[in-house]
Amino acid sequence: MTFISSDIRTNGGSLDRGRVDLVGAGPGDPDLLTLKALRALAHADVVIHDRLISAEILALIHPDAQVIEAGKTGFGPSMPQEEINALMIEHARAGAHVLRLKSGDPGVFGRLDEELAALEDAGIAWHVIPGITAASAAAAQIGQPLTQRGRNSDLRLLTGHDVQGFAEQDWRALARPGAVAAIYMGKRSARFTQGRLLMHGADPATPVTIVENASRPDSITRATSLSRLPQAVAECSGPAVILFGLAPRAAAALPVIKEAIQ
Repeated sequence: MTFISSDIRTNGGSLDRGRVDLVGAGPGDPDLLTLKALRALAHADVVIHDRLISAEILALIHPDAQVIEAGKTGFGPSMPQEEINALMIEHARAGAHVLRLKSGDPGVFGRLDEELAALEDAGIAWHVIPGITAASAAAAQIGQPLTQRGRNSDLRLLTGHDVQGFAEQDWRALARPGAVAAIYMGKRSARFTQGRLLMHGADPATPVTIVENASRPDSITRATSLSRLPQAVAECSGPAVILFGLAPRAAAALPVIKEAIQ
């Protein structure tokens, strides 16, 4: 039997040379960082971070580290992925321990595959440190499990849009009673999503909870229904996760803005 240390870079690169750690920063609350992510923040030479990383987490970076914002904003200005890849490779080739800091979990709508492919093509050693994804933080905030016996035997993590525009899904499956989905980057596509679900037989009264800035002090939770989804989303100004099929528990820790269910 062969045991592989979690500290060995999976492409076989030397640990004495530059390398890249692709780290999940979680949804924003620094208390939700993993210990491994915290250690990486304390030891990295260069940190290339997304725009959604909270100020509290950025404050944990070693003061001598070079910090580079490589933000991406949906439908807004962003650094091209090719430029981000080039930055990681450039600094790693110079011998730096590079930390690519990504909001949530790097493997959930984080373009992890593209960045790993670029590092592998360049012969750069890499390691992935997972983080808590926004869906988990949002569901915990409203006191609901993402899966529940007798309600849903599967869970769908969806993106509201992809490179082709608004993303198509298996709407018939999502429209079934008891279905649960976490929709990322879904504010712009809310009316499209609503229309597709109603066309495929979803109940207009299906509960929907929108969690804005999940886990952060300024988080806002909006309880609504599928029939009111576009109107409720229009109230959000920050990044939000749409929890389709879930309503907040009455004893949820944070206040909930309740929309009329029509």
